Amino acid sequence: MPKKSSKDRLSNEINAGSMADIAFLLLIFFLVTTTIDVDKGVLVRLPPWSEDEPETEKLNKRNVYSVLVNANNELLVRGEPASVDNLRENAKNFIINPDNRSDMAETPQKAIISLRNDRGTKYGTYLEVYNELKAAYTELRNAESQKRFGKDFEFLDRDRRKEIINAIPLILSEAEPTDFGAES
Repeated sequence: MPKKSSKDRLSNEINAGSMADIAFLLLIFFLVTTTIDVDKGVLVRLPPWSEDEPETEKLNKRNVYSVLVNANNELLVRGEPASVDNLRENAKNFIINPDNRSDMAETPQKAIISLRNDRGTKYGTYLEVYNELKAAYTELRNAESQKRFGKDFEFLDRDRRKEIINAIPLILSEAEPTDFGAES
């Protein structure tokens, strides 16, 4: 009987038939479990779509706080140059009108903030202005909530939140952007 060599006795091969299956399963696992962060942008609830022509309502100019961000990222508030730094305080004073001035909103329920920008406006500038206007409402709601219930707006129950929202409704109108440099 011929003698067997050591090569015949030991097989140095690894069975790799199922390696492709395992790699494929791992690929699927990581694709399914991996989350991809998506920019959310500005969260705004839009009114429902309607085919009907919108009602035109005559607004008292006193109740409209118009904010324009032009193509040079300059701010005009009610036709006057302004700074983003004091936009929040000015908006709060306009909405609440603590001194009952005739050039400011009659009541917070009638106050309308109109935001318009130019197509050449930088997105960062637009967001900064938008955030300041939203922050004005947040601070007013917190102050009213503290006055009425002794806690911040975010910690109120649903009924109390509705009460504060009715007292200080966020009415922020955004107009269609104008063409580059064509603001008026």
